[in-house]
Amino acid sequence: MTARSAADPLDAPLERRVRAILALGGVPQSDLPDGVQQVRLRLLERTAKGQEAPRDPAAWAAVVASNLAVDWHRSRRRQERVGERLAALRTEDEGTGGEEVRVLSVALATGLDALPAPQRQVVVLRFYADLPVREIADRLGIAEGTVKSRLYTAVRALRALLHEDGVV
Repeated sequence: MTARSAADPLDAPLERRVRAILALGGVPQSDLPDGVQQVRLRLLERTAKGQEAPRDPAAWAAVVASNLAVDWHRSRRRQERVGERLAALRTEDEGTGGEEVRVLSVALATGLDALPAPQRQVVVLRFYADLPVREIADRLGIAEGTVKSRLYTAVRALRALLHEDGVV
């Protein structure tokens, strides 16, 4: 057992509860310490932002742990889909269109580098991480309309660059 500081927002019983909720949510044993740290970090962030402490820390920690378990599963599915896409690209790469895929990949990477950071961020989250617009907005703390506007502008810029370079 590790020594806890007086500022640690999770006492031993609450930490055990968080660990149990994560485990029941399907988070593997090896990822449980990271999940507990995430709950601890979120509680510390609340305090650092000057927000008042939750009325019921145990309930608050349970909700956060449950959400983390859901996020863990979403992330895992996203990683599996990315792996499938990469495998499909490798299969295509071995076929007749391999050179075309490489050219398009390089052109797209160059185009992404040319985008302003906020546009590049929403494009990556939407098309590479496969997040829905609402989740991107929530995670970035911006309006859904802002996400849509940035996506629209970024896709137009990428399309223009790819046409300009004669890639598509």
